[in-house]
Amino acid sequence: MLHIIIILSLNQSLILRSVQVDSCQRHRKNCGMAIRKTVKGTAVLASGGLVAFYGLTQLTEYRKKQARLSRVEAIEQVNMAFQDELPSRQAQLTALHNTQEFDVLVVGGGATGSGCALDAVTRNLKTALVERDDFSSGTSSRSTKLIHGGVRYLQKAIVKLDYEQYMMVKEALHERSNLLDIAPHLTALLPIMLPIYKWWQLPYYWAGIKMYDLVAGAQCLKSSYILSKTKALELFPMLKRDKLVGAIVYYDGQHNDARMNLAIALTAARYGAAIANYTEVVHLLKRVDPQMGTERVCGARCRDVITGQEFDVRAKCVINATGPFTDALRKMDDQKNPNICQPSAGVHIVIPGYYSPDNMGLLDPATSDGRVIFFLPWEKMTIAGTTDTPTEITPHPIPMEEDINFILTEVRNYLSPDVEVRRGDVLAAWSGIRPLVTNPNSKDTQSICRNHIVHISDSGLVTIAGGKWTTYRSMAEETLDAAVKAHNLSAGPSKTVGLMLEGAKDWTPTMYIRLVQDYGLEVEVAQHLASSYGGRAYEVAKMAHVTGKRWPIVGKRLVSEFPYIESEVQYAIKEYACTAIDVIARRTRLGFLNVQAAEEALPRIVDIMGKQLMWSEQRKREELAAAKQFLYYEMGYKARSEQLTDTSEITLTPAEVDRYMKRFHKFDKENKGFITTVDVQRVLESINVYIDADTLHEILNEVDLNKNGQVEFNEFLQLMSAVKKGQVSANRLAMLMKTAEQSLDQTEPLEQRDPVDQREPVSVDRSGGGV
Repeated sequence: MLHIIIILSLNQSLILRSVQVDSCQRHRKNCGMAIRKTVKGTAVLASGGLVAFYGLTQLTEYRKKQARLSRVEAIEQVNMAFQDELPSRQAQLTALHNTQEFDVLVVGGGATGSGCALDAVTRNLKTALVERDDFSSGTSSRSTKLIHGGVRYLQKAIVKLDYEQYMMVKEALHERSNLLDIAPHLTALLPIMLPIYKWWQLPYYWAGIKMYDLVAGAQCLKSSYILSKTKALELFPMLKRDKLVGAIVYYDGQHNDARMNLAIALTAARYGAAIANYTEVVHLLKRVDPQMGTERVCGARCRDVITGQEFDVRAKCVINATGPFTDALRKMDDQKNPNICQPSAGVHIVIPGYYSPDNMGLLDPATSDGRVIFFLPWEKMTIAGTTDTPTEITPHPIPMEEDINFILTEVRNYLSPDVEVRRGDVLAAWSGIRPLVTNPNSKDTQSICRNHIVHISDSGLVTIAGGKWTTYRSMAEETLDAAVKAHNLSAGPSKTVGLMLEGAKDWTPTMYIRLVQDYGLEVEVAQHLASSYGGRAYEVAKMAHVTGKRWPIVGKRLVSEFPYIESEVQYAIKEYACTAIDVIARRTRLGFLNVQAAEEALPRIVDIMGKQLMWSEQRKREELAAAKQFLYYEMGYKARSEQLTDTSEITLTPAEVDRYMKRFHKFDKENKGFITTVDVQRVLESINVYIDADTLHEILNEVDLNKNGQVEFNEFLQLMSAVKKGQVSANRLAMLMKTAEQSLDQTEPLEQRDPVDQREPVSVDRSGGGV
């Protein structure tokens, strides 16, 4: 029992010392040494299994104490004014325009660029950030939504004895722990199941996952464990049971990536950084260094994308954090600079939430072509991905049908044959460009850098490229360290470890209850607001209008099946949303979850934003059209709608064609060969069903392939054929016409009904006496 006494004594010592905040740095170092010595000693003194289990428990508690100490230390170190009221976008533009010179100008408002701005401003550097689109509009909002160290990278590191990859995983695991601590409202622990279908794989994968826990050390979230076949199917009933041996479950983090990115940028703004979205760099400003006689970058000529106004932003240091567009800014510095970005497309799809358990992900470690596929619950839906294919750099990447079908095929391989994963179940799909880079400092310029690179050009432009979402903070710290050194800036070390992000301060796991009690919000809406805005959720709730119903008292939803409410649109404007796309894609995640629901919400969103921002009717129409185009191309609506095309093969039997012809003619009474909203409205009214004209137009438009305002019989057959093949599911017109037909048949004489529906009622004795 000696090992237990040692660890318990160490734990008591940690508790006593934790109050000594002034000596927190020395305390962490000493405790780390003590823990390493203790674990080493106990491994010799006692049985490995018990010690590992107990020791990991103590390390978890230690991690929690260290997180609290880090938060206290970060708050004490950042002695800066914190603005409780965010400056307006116009105020931020004025600051950019009028400030004589900034210390740092960051170009790029993704995770890394926002992280650089936060790191810089908390070092008391006068900081500016410009983004030509919206914050997180690129790769940072199109991730797998995981905060992880990278299990597959660790496997490669061990197999190839690659120290660089090992350190990359270790760094990511440290940053994973920090990110979970500084944004608890936007993050959560997620157990991920690795199903095992061959006995020999069980010890192999078990050793790898346990190594993942071991490398995490004090930052281990929870210990991984093995499940029997029975238990695995109990937790993940959709799993394919044939030949299943068992499963291994490990833990990583999950987050709302776009809102996390926004939280980083808003935190920087509250500490005094001048940040502006929809502000693009036209060209870099340069001056001649009198001592060296060479040109040095000294700022950028910027343009407000919305108004077209141009202005100069001068800075001692310019940081290029533009992700896939790294080379474009590098060539503004010097046209001779070679390209270092080698873009790769990662496609994800969203399918209904019933395809996965509420709180259990799935990892396919070896797909048919060697890629890794995740299958994860997210925002009450299921997200699956990703692919990894070479692509061209574009601000508007489009998910391709072959990538969507690849993911669906791999998903089917792991799910029970009873679960039919249909193409029509894909509610949204998107593509993100992964900015893989080569190191310009390396002699071998063709080799891909596995982690990230920080490069300083001869003219002083600092470039940060590559890396991954999870390590944004450490990448920013490394970038600012290099910038401070290269440009002789007066700044201390980074202060962002443990620094709480926007909304984290007043958040608690039960704050949603207060939102329900104090404001009369629905429970689901209150939970959504708490997890999206943290402590700022109260501000959103205060802006919510009375519904006029008994319950909920306030909070009118934008669409019925999602918890997004109208006051979020108003609050989004305070968070620098400038377009309807900003709201459906990044302030809420509606466009990423269900393209049809997002399209349905768009008119109301445009109306609310129009009133707040005083848009003209022309501007409203433009916003609506742009948002619909975004959904059509970038969120997979095009790929979804292409399941119904003029060249679609109709695979219906003659009997089925005859049956659908009779259904069609119940609406096309005049034998025109097509139906319109007027025809559908007439039939629905005859069975006492009333749908407004705008909704009916939307329903028919989903099937109207040639967009002539009517649905021809051939288009209807293509729809029914696609439904039969699973390419289209839950189509409103198909369901509406079937329901209407059944209602009409009930009023017709028996001899006139469709033979399919001429079934005798089940007798009482055959139905079990009616019980």
